[in-house]
Amino acid sequence: MKVTLKRLNKDYHFETVNERGDIVQLDNKTDAEPKGASPMDLLLRAIAGCSSIDIVMILRKQHLELDDLQVEVEGFREDGAIPNVFKKIQLNFVLKGDLPSAKVKRAVDLSMEKYCSVSKMLEKSAEINYAIILNDEFIN
Repeated sequence: MKVTLKRLNKDYHFETVNERGDIVQLDNKTDAEPKGASPMDLLLRAIAGCSSIDIVMILRKQHLELDDLQVEVEGFREDGAIPNVFKKIQLNFVLKGDLPSAKVKRAVDLSMEKYCSVSKMLEKSAEINYAIILNDEFIN
C-alpha cells in the first residue's frame, strides 16, 4: 500500500491519493472552516468501514443480505494528553433486515474480534466496545 500527501494551501489543508487514485482531503479540525477530515476522524471512519465490510462479507457468505447498515462511532481522548490518542472507542452497529439475530451477532463479533485489521491495531492503545442493534432491538 502506498499513499502520497500534497499540501494544498499555506495552512493545514492536504490532499492524499492512494495507488488507485482515490482522493481524501485532510485538514486541521480546529480551523474555522475545515476542508477535509482530521487524521483522528479518519481513524474512526476507518474502523467503521473496516468492520462494515467484514460484516457484509460474512453475512453474504451465508446468503443473507442486509437492508441497511449504519455504524455510529465515538472516540474518547484524554484532554491535555500529548500525544492525544484515543483511550476508548464505542461503536454502535445499527442493522436492518430480515436476519437471524444470532447470525448478525456472530458476524459483528467475528469482525471486531478477529477480522477487522483496524480494530485489531487500535485495540493495542484503546479500549474498544460495541453494541449491536438489529431492527431497533439490542442484541446481547
